[in-house]
Amino acid sequence: MEQQPIRQYIAANMPRFIDEWSSLISIPSVSCQTEHHADMLRCAERWRELLLAAGVDRAEVMPSKGNPMVYAEYTPAAPTVNKTVLVYAHYDVMPVEPIEEWKSNPWTAQIRDGRLYARGADDDKGQAMVQVKAFEYLRRHDMVPCRVKFIFEGEEEIGSPSLEQFLVDNKELLKTDIILVSDTSMIGKDTPSITTGLRGLAYWQIEVTGPNRDLHSGHFGGAVANPINVLCAMLAKVTNDKGQITIPGFYDDVLPIPAAEREMIARIPFSLEAYKRAIDVDDVAGEEGYSTLERNSCRPSFDICGIWGGYTGEGSKTVLPSKAYAKVSCRLVANQDHERISQAFVDYMKALAPKSVRVDVTPMHGGQGYLCPIDLPEYKAAEAGFEIAFGKKPLAARRGGSIPIISTFEQVLGVKTILMGFGLEQNAIHSPNESFDLEVFENGIVAVAEFYKHLR
Repeated sequence: MEQQPIRQYIAANMPRFIDEWSSLISIPSVSCQTEHHADMLRCAERWRELLLAAGVDRAEVMPSKGNPMVYAEYTPAAPTVNKTVLVYAHYDVMPVEPIEEWKSNPWTAQIRDGRLYARGADDDKGQAMVQVKAFEYLRRHDMVPCRVKFIFEGEEEIGSPSLEQFLVDNKELLKTDIILVSDTSMIGKDTPSITTGLRGLAYWQIEVTGPNRDLHSGHFGGAVANPINVLCAMLAKVTNDKGQITIPGFYDDVLPIPAAEREMIARIPFSLEAYKRAIDVDDVAGEEGYSTLERNSCRPSFDICGIWGGYTGEGSKTVLPSKAYAKVSCRLVANQDHERISQAFVDYMKALAPKSVRVDVTPMHGGQGYLCPIDLPEYKAAEAGFEIAFGKKPLAARRGGSIPIISTFEQVLGVKTILMGFGLEQNAIHSPNESFDLEVFENGIVAVAEFYKHLR
């Protein structure tokens, strides 16, 4: 069978693609370490050069409150689709420590067993390269159907603190019909999928205060409230025996999972027994009436992330502590407002607190969830791209984690995001020996190019 022209183009240019990819990887753009401050600008400048080489009309490095932004745009002389696509990516990466666990230099790309290994190989320099090379192919063959903009930031790995203000300040410049992001993962190499939902987050620290000092548990035990006992009792009431969260009004805005989506989730290859073995548990737990995959992606959750107080040192100390603390979080789903939920939890804890203690609840941080309708024309274009590139229709799959910037895009720019991610679990992002499968890299370029071809 004759090879598709785009695959011929990729094969002919793959050595150059890898050289350019490697040039980005060699810049240690670690946003959380001040020693790499100058590297952030170097990486941004390198992306500007690569975008210009790919064929954009203009590309520039723009200042923000923090690390610089890279902006580029292209408008075809005779667009066939009256739309604008804004491609988002990030050029910052996680630290490489522990360095001794890497099998090769994390700042030097190395190919082994059909994979490119390095920090940023996947997250997000490799996936951003997929987007840029798909655009390059279409540009070289005069097939870009619409206006395309690019915005690459350098602070995603530290929570994108400068992005929202940059979006507000440049709202007209970034005006678009859809946002396209490659920074998520697929279910598997042979099970392509499009991320359609992300959970939001609300996080708190609780401080419970009893007596004005630690007390002798023999002299005071049973007569004075123990803050740790009280805190544990309060937190135990946040979920019931059906795994439901009892915060008043918590489920008011939670949308049911559509039947079509539940059917699609049921088709995701998943072994409950293997899942339990992998984390060494005898059974799973969660909200009654939902499968494990539904619980960890489509439904909200409540977790105690840390709890402490009293004496925890070596040996014994019979003490009734003065204070107890906990850090807790809720993963939220689309339509739940994290600020409203945050205040509802504060109010609930105050209502549960007995008069024998004082309770202070401090909201730490939060973010909105996100849901992409699968009937959007742009989603259908992405679906067609995956099917052509990978040979099978992708599944729509929500993810349990949070990417707050996606909801920020919707709030500020008023548009939806298509999450065309090509990562795999075995890529080990954020860990030593991060990598990207080169076959998936090629398929990703094809999928993104076909996305543009199927835009309507």
